[in-house]
Amino acid sequence: MIVSAFARPIPENGVIASNLHAAELACQRRGVQFTPMRCAVLEVLWQAGQPLGAYDVIRALEAKLGRRLTPPTVYRALEFLLDQRFVARIESMSAFVPCAHPDHEHACVFFICQTCRSSAEIENAGMEALFKRDAASLGFRIGRQVVELQGTCASCQSAEVATV
Repeated sequence: MIVSAFARPIPENGVIASNLHAAELACQRRGVQFTPMRCAVLEVLWQAGQPLGAYDVIRALEAKLGRRLTPPTVYRALEFLLDQRFVARIESMSAFVPCAHPDHEHACVFFICQTCRSSAEIENAGMEALFKRDAASLGFRIGRQVVELQGTCASCQSAEVATV
């Protein structure tokens, strides 16, 4: 099982730069364009440290770029990043989070804290095999694979205990 948490700690700049470079190389291999806007959207998501809604991304980009942006510009970039599996959409929050393992297809499983909005992504090959087996038995072809589990993270649980 591979685990990656996004809320604590926020990746350092070197890690973010490395992730952006990996995305750029993946785009070159796939023959698709990693435009400056797509890169900026992905960078904002990595820097956030928590899932962001589209309008949160727009506000962060406007602050970073110093100019107004139209929602369709950001939505197109987000759709590209989703298609390339560089980000995942957490449906219950209507938010986006960078994928911890964009170099290969896998089922995204997110543990989402309802208190602080942090998320942690795990990769579990056993669970993914079950999804594939069940899909095959139904003659179903899986597209995006995102599983969301909501609850309370360890940090928020500790804070709850400390205040009691």
